[in-house]
Amino acid sequence: MKKKIGYVGIVTALFCLPLWAGAQIKLTGNVKNEKEPIGWANVVLTDLQGKLATGASTKPDGSFELNAKGGSYTLAITSLGFTSWTQQIVLARDTDLGVVSLKAGTKSLAEVTITAKTPLVQYKADRLVFDVQHSIAATGGDAVNAISSAPGIIVQNNTISMLGKGASRVMVDGRIIELSGDELMNFLKSIPAGDIKNIEIITNPPAKYEAAGNGGLININLKKGRADSWKNSTVLAYDQNTYGSATLNDNFLYNKDKVKFSLSAGGKVGDSKVEENLNTYYPTGPWNLTYNGKQKENNLSGRMALDYDLSAKTTIGFQYLGNYNTPNSLDNTLIRVNNTGGNLDSLLVNKGQRILSSGSQSYNAHIVSSLDTLKRKLSFDLDYFTYNSKTDNNFAATTFAPDGTFLDINQSARNISNQNIQNYSAKADMEHPLKFVNLSYGAKVSFINSTADIQYFNTISGSPKLDPGQSNTFDYKENNQAVYINGAKTISTKFSMDLGFRLENTQTNGYSATLDQTTLTNYLNLFPSFDMSYKANDSSSFFFDYGRRINRPGFALLNPFRSYINSNSYSEGNPFLQPSFSDNFDLSHVYKNLLRTEVFLNITNDGYGTVFTSDPTNNTLVITRQNYYKEYYYGAGETITADITSWWQSQNSVYLLGSKSKFTNGINAAPGDSPEFYFSTNNSFSLSKLTQFEVDYQYNTGYKRGLYQFGYTSGLNIGFKQSLVKDKLQLSLFANDVFNTAYLKNYTSVVNGIKQVYSENNSSRFFRISLTYNFGNSIAKMNQRDFGNDEERKRTN
Repeated sequence: MKKKIGYVGIVTALFCLPLWAGAQIKLTGNVKNEKEPIGWANVVLTDLQGKLATGASTKPDGSFELNAKGGSYTLAITSLGFTSWTQQIVLARDTDLGVVSLKAGTKSLAEVTITAKTPLVQYKADRLVFDVQHSIAATGGDAVNAISSAPGIIVQNNTISMLGKGASRVMVDGRIIELSGDELMNFLKSIPAGDIKNIEIITNPPAKYEAAGNGGLININLKKGRADSWKNSTVLAYDQNTYGSATLNDNFLYNKDKVKFSLSAGGKVGDSKVEENLNTYYPTGPWNLTYNGKQKENNLSGRMALDYDLSAKTTIGFQYLGNYNTPNSLDNTLIRVNNTGGNLDSLLVNKGQRILSSGSQSYNAHIVSSLDTLKRKLSFDLDYFTYNSKTDNNFAATTFAPDGTFLDINQSARNISNQNIQNYSAKADMEHPLKFVNLSYGAKVSFINSTADIQYFNTISGSPKLDPGQSNTFDYKENNQAVYINGAKTISTKFSMDLGFRLENTQTNGYSATLDQTTLTNYLNLFPSFDMSYKANDSSSFFFDYGRRINRPGFALLNPFRSYINSNSYSEGNPFLQPSFSDNFDLSHVYKNLLRTEVFLNITNDGYGTVFTSDPTNNTLVITRQNYYKEYYYGAGETITADITSWWQSQNSVYLLGSKSKFTNGINAAPGDSPEFYFSTNNSFSLSKLTQFEVDYQYNTGYKRGLYQFGYTSGLNIGFKQSLVKDKLQLSLFANDVFNTAYLKNYTSVVNGIKQVYSENNSSRFFRISLTYNFGNSIAKMNQRDFGNDEERKRTN
């Protein structure tokens, strides 16, 4: 109890800091050409990490005034028809730059064509930003394709993880998605890649963000549109693996005066092939399972967002995301039952049909207000999210002799399951610059209700009979309350630091109707975060960050009842599963923005995961979830980013990884750990202003980590994009995993002395052709844009 009071005391004291702000340093000047002042020029001040500090537009007389805290900055002044002006400055006191002269461009406005190279990946102090808009690999795909294309992100076995970090949580526009596993994948597949601006990979999130996710956060930023313009983008794509699928998406963006509006809709129809192999080595002989499924990829999705400027300082907005999926499948499973001599003893054939449907609705209302000229900003968010899914699984298992003679019907059943998840949340965030520190603080409350039920019908007699002993209803409630405070301080022109604390209180209640079992938990945890940067000189910068994270179990993992996969295997949840905690340390060095060296250490306590347990008495495979390990995971790597030529951009990463695991719950298995080597290269070739070529390759050695051994993966991806019709039409060709070697393979564990080896390939190799047609107006009436309000008009993440 004393520990809890201590946490509350810390946060209460921090929240009671004074709300008045100190004076900031003033930067003034006057922008002119050779003859007269230049009005409505953009004046932008960015910090050493390239983050926007402040900005404004010049007045009609060419004058401007900015207010910022002391430190080192880059000042950039731009105006249409003039060459850009930039200068490094150090603010220590009020500064007047006097007259800044801009030179006229060499071409008239009608002739000007601006071509800029946009790096696919940008490294910032606390995150990596992947530019989806310019990725050929993501063109015509969905959010899963876009995330998979980001460097250092691994999508396998319905799990998204960061290299060296573990499982990650996903946000959309800064709002956490309360889904995991299949549910999360279905949700992400409904978001067209064409709607995504960029993806932020936040390895150690600051206190403002959710503490959930051992592997940090992946934030998907959707497109918002440029000032004083409208644009429509239509994408038609076709994917070919063993089967084919077609996608059509349309995205409309409008941004004029006080209104910012976006509307998108799309759909996908077709099929994909799913392959699984599982070899289980029982004492009586090995069982070899082969699964081949044809899965529907049908979905519909839509998005609408509206922001309105009530005044120059206050914006209100609303956003909606919705989708509906029907990933039905035809399932064929063949199990070859062998004797101790390795000879075929019998065949077990499982045939089934799964009718699945799922849909989600997400609503957000927000208000953002700048309170004064000292850049204090207050924002409120209200969110509602609902997810529904239904599965109707009919299957029958038939036993045959080795020569194909029918023996008997082993099992025939129908499983009907439903799940409904509802999440209500509200949060408030305050950005509060003080003279001595940039302060931010806020609070959030979240309420989650999940209901899942499963009905098991025995159909072996020909008519379905409900089996109450294998049917169940599971209700789960989770309430979270969080407060945070964060302080950022630029100590000198070389040194800055950021310190934050997030306090989260969680209550859960899980009830199984069939078992008449209730499980309650209540825990209070403090999550500190800290990062600092040191600029040794113009070429070298050092960064260190630390963060504590929590990984809460997904709702389905807590359901204690059995869900049958086939006649000889089932999965069951664990209502006593506890969250795991991790402490993440990261040290990096950046040299001239070309070389990035990183070393890291992640310590996980109460780690939980999937355990494949085989029962040799009846040759049944049981898939459970347990808290069973403590792990030290560490690594070092080097990333080289370079423009090899004026037309060739290349980014290359090499990592050496390792782990040390200890089992903590008496599981009948021995941990195994071995080194892991990872290499990736991403290359973009600008063959001309209208033609791009992309070649990506990644390789991961096989390795051991804790309970599991992993086989190697490698993948070669090739993309081509051609712009046509004055850049309004774009043709893209993309081949993913050319050699079909990037899938999960040789996923091996040994529990109770029985070895299982699993592989899964969900159409890793495919070819995509897509057409993108863009139309709309260019940025108009530049003299009406007030850049000083631009930051206040957009949603902060």
